[in-house]
Amino acid sequence: MAGKFARSWALLKASADVLRSDKSLLMFPLMSGICTLLVAATFLLPVGIEVLADERIRAYGVAHQLSPLHYAFLFLFYLAQYTVIIFFNTALAAVATARLRGDEADVNYGLAVARSRFGTILGYAVIAATVGVILRSLQERLGLIGRLVVGLIGLAWTVATFLVVPVLANEEVGPLEAVKRSVDMLQRTWGENLVGNVGIGLAFGIITTAAVLVSVLLVMGAAASQSLSLLVVTLTIVVIGLALLGMIQSSLQGVYAVALYRYVDEGEGGAGFDQQVLQQAFRSKS
Repeated sequence: MAGKFARSWALLKASADVLRSDKSLLMFPLMSGICTLLVAATFLLPVGIEVLADERIRAYGVAHQLSPLHYAFLFLFYLAQYTVIIFFNTALAAVATARLRGDEADVNYGLAVARSRFGTILGYAVIAATVGVILRSLQERLGLIGRLVVGLIGLAWTVATFLVVPVLANEEVGPLEAVKRSVDMLQRTWGENLVGNVGIGLAFGIITTAAVLVSVLLVMGAAASQSLSLLVVTLTIVVIGLALLGMIQSSLQGVYAVALYRYVDEGEGGAGFDQQVLQQAFRSKS
């Protein structure tokens, strides 16, 4: 396991090198974040009413079951969010793929690739939204046990579909075939993608925790100064800083996924990725 984390860390550093060489990759999580906020704002009032109703019912010790209408609304919300996220992730994967091959690519190129795959992206978003609604249904019906089951199923789904986005960006396949391709590649990677993704999440979890603590201290200091302008400036810096961290993490995960996809599919990760490390990470199953 230590070897897996060491290799995954090396692959993470290679992903960071790609991001440093092409900072335009950060534009995709930025656009995705803005669009998902707009989608969330559109659904905010109905969702807020549902949450408040849910909390009031739970306060009386009564299990709350969503009605079919609520499930339909939840599905539409998931569908809109997943469509936006997958669209921009596919655009990022297209540019990252070109960069790893040594080709030139820009934001417009990535968006053009994503637009050309929009039908498949929408189809996969339907699948992801359906899975999300089913998991929510299980969670509501099974209580504490349901949360544990949902957590395990959700983890399995995340792992199985980790390479769907690079597949969408590089192959002319349907949404179901993209999922099958991702699962097939997963079976050939010995779980390295899971270890690497956990490694990225853990690293940024530590960084984000430290950033939040520093942010709290800065905001408390600004509030203690009783200067409204200083407090506003501090809050602005904190929000921008945390958003930037999220954008960097999303970009690194996108590049990392593309590198794994390229090695499994083509036998090489691309510029900056050590071939020996990749060979050790993805040796064939006996």
